[in-house]
Amino acid sequence: MVVPCLAVAAATVVGCGGGSDYKNEPRPPSPIVVTASISKAAVSVSPKRFGAGPITLIVTNQTSASQQLTVEINSGAAGFKGRTGPINPRDTGQLKAQLARGSYSVHVDGNSIKPARLTVSRERPSAQNDLLQP
Repeated sequence: MVVPCLAVAAATVVGCGGGSDYKNEPRPPSPIVVTASISKAAVSVSPKRFGAGPITLIVTNQTSASQQLTVEINSGAAGFKGRTGPINPRDTGQLKAQLARGSYSVHVDGNSIKPARLTVSRERPSAQNDLLQP
């Protein structure tokens, strides 16, 4: 009984950590919360400028109709495009995204509500040394 247990223990010790090529890459930046509001006249976003990295966009619909908010990069080439689900009147929705450097349009369908603009600059610092991160 002792010999099989020792064999299993030896195999476990030999298999731990040997020959690994794992690279300890720095963590991405901490996510930030960006808020948006859809009114009858325009989409408002705060903050309008921030560094590249993960965001959570929290959207409130202040109109009397269901809306979907779209965030897309303003470039001729294919780039980021994210969209919330339908947001009921007086309700909220959210969109999680990883935004790269660039200029973005934040808009709803149709032309009656003026879009907002986001400016994303260079990447925010890594969260590598921040404590209590998810």
